[in-house]
Amino acid sequence: MFHAPNHRYRALWLAVVVTSSIFITSCGKGQSVPKDKFPPERATLAKEIEDIGSQHVHMPPLPLTYVSDRYIGVTPEFLRDSLKGKVVLVDIWDYTCINCIQTLPYIKAWNDRYKDKGLVIIGVHSPEFDFEKDPKNLDSAVKQFGLDYPIIADNDYEIWNSLANQYWPAKYLFDKNGVLRAEHFGEGDYESFEAFLQKILLERDSTIDVPVPLAPVRETDKPGAVCYRPTPETYVGFSRNHLGNGVEDTSNAPRVYQLPKMMKKDLLYLDGKWTVKNEYAQPSGKSDASLVFDYQAKEANLVIHPLAESGFKVMVTQDGKPLPKADRGEDVQEENGKTFLRVQNARMYRITNNTDFGRHSLKLTATTPSFGAYAFTFTTACRK
Repeated sequence: MFHAPNHRYRALWLAVVVTSSIFITSCGKGQSVPKDKFPPERATLAKEIEDIGSQHVHMPPLPLTYVSDRYIGVTPEFLRDSLKGKVVLVDIWDYTCINCIQTLPYIKAWNDRYKDKGLVIIGVHSPEFDFEKDPKNLDSAVKQFGLDYPIIADNDYEIWNSLANQYWPAKYLFDKNGVLRAEHFGEGDYESFEAFLQKILLERDSTIDVPVPLAPVRETDKPGAVCYRPTPETYVGFSRNHLGNGVEDTSNAPRVYQLPKMMKKDLLYLDGKWTVKNEYAQPSGKSDASLVFDYQAKEANLVIHPLAESGFKVMVTQDGKPLPKADRGEDVQEENGKTFLRVQNARMYRITNNTDFGRHSLKLTATTPSFGAYAFTFTTACRK
């Protein structure tokens, strides 16, 4: 499952000749991989990832103009010198994308395992929403997720477009010569991708030792897992939503929405006075305004941006009741028997983490125009 914008299309990417001094541009694969350090079963696992090095596609140059709020953990010297002869993994991500967030434990682990064995990971943050372009928001997210590898804010989609990318998340693996050897979109295939990464590292330096690939961190990541189909990702702003209310509002003006007597499954409904804008919707006034969703998933999440004030509450009920403790996402709090989100930062908020995959009616209610609701995402569970 991956996250893809609907306004960009993948094009055929012809070889890019690198003119900067960052990369060596010869196309040889380097040393052979020693069998004692890369046993046949590991080689078989690596073959599950297509080796596209025969296309001789080179890594495009990174932006060389150093702007401090564009980079996190990156120096001018790094851009000029630190990538020479290294294996480079470019991870295109977005900090509110649930699929990107799900991949981060693996990206972080690979950085810890291989940064001293010739690997450089570069996180390219290509924002889906305008508020994510704010350097403070990105910096907060990097700290929240504990990312200690270099991050580049790709606010103008320079790197995104140079790779003809259209997915969140997307991984592009370049060997020591700067040649693209593998690409992977969305979640999954972690063990095979790590095995292929080890192969490329051993081509660079056959003397290194590589560990057994990481075991899956979630049931849904295990090879052959059979998982339930959750409610699709749903946007709240008018550019990409389809409200169950039957109103396709593009006026940016306040409107009173009412719930129908019968609500359809897997559709978002507004209740109360709302203003629906291009990327988000916000309550109009200080009366109760609710988002109502009959969804099917294990987890339900919502991207929220506090538009003016922060620290406000968004009340949460599921199936008409406060969320039971066993079904709460990590961002849900309880006070006086009521459950709610306290919105402080612009990020994805984890609302439910149900004990079982199933269908539920979720209701979020706020009374402040600062509640900017952007997109719901849902996660699955696997059959036992």
